[in-house]
Order: sequence, then structure tokens, then C-alpha cells
Amino acid sequence: MPDAPRNPPAAAVGRLSVRMGMSKDSLLSSLGLSRATISRKERDAAVLSRDESERVLGVEALIGLVQTMVEQSGDPAGFDAARWGSDWLARPLPALGGQTPASYMDTFEGQKLVADLLATSQSGAYA
Repeated sequence: MPDAPRNPPAAAVGRLSVRMGMSKDSLLSSLGLSRATISRKERDAAVLSRDESERVLGVEALIGLVQTMVEQSGDPAGFDAARWGSDWLARPLPALGGQTPASYMDTFEGQKLVADLLATSQSGAYA
């Protein structure tokens, strides 16, 4: 039986916020994660729970999707998918009824909706 994937350390949240150029508080808020819990886990060098991991890894997957889209559509030189994703997540979108994509990032279903919307935008269906 193969080993189950390991949950990332709590420090991954801070690294992701730096990579995205987003405050840690904003990232935690959009993911629906408790600052106190994540801070305690960072202090204890603990790993994220399964649910916390899914939320953080969902953002990582979204960044990967953006990078792939740019590579398929043009010249990715100088493009920073994590920073672009941070800006895009904070922008209210008509396709979401004026809500921000970040407001959907706290559940798996919401992350899937945002990823599908992003993929659809590549085809020009949403601008």
C-alpha cells in the first residue's frame, strides 16, 4: 500500500503569503483558517491538518494553473503567477456576482469553482 501524501508544515502558509505578495492575515482570511491555530502550529513546527492542507494546496494548484495557462498562451518570461493570482483573487468579478474569487477559497467546492472560472477565462468566455 503506497504511503499517504504528507501534509505540509504550517510554515507553508507564511511562505505562500510571501510568494503571493499577500499579507498572511489576508491569506488566512480567504482560506478560512484561524490565525491563532496556524501561529501555534508554526511555533510548534507542526503540520497542517488535512482540511488546512487542502485549502493551502488548492491555492498552490491555482497558481500552477495560472502558470500553465500563461505558458500555453504566450511568453511566460517575467510573469509571476503567484503575484498575479493574488491580485486576481482580490478583484470582484461579474461572473461571481461581484464577489471576489478569494471569498470562495475556503472550501474545496469554492476552489473548484474559481479554478473552473479561471480556466474558462482562458478561452475568452469571461474577461
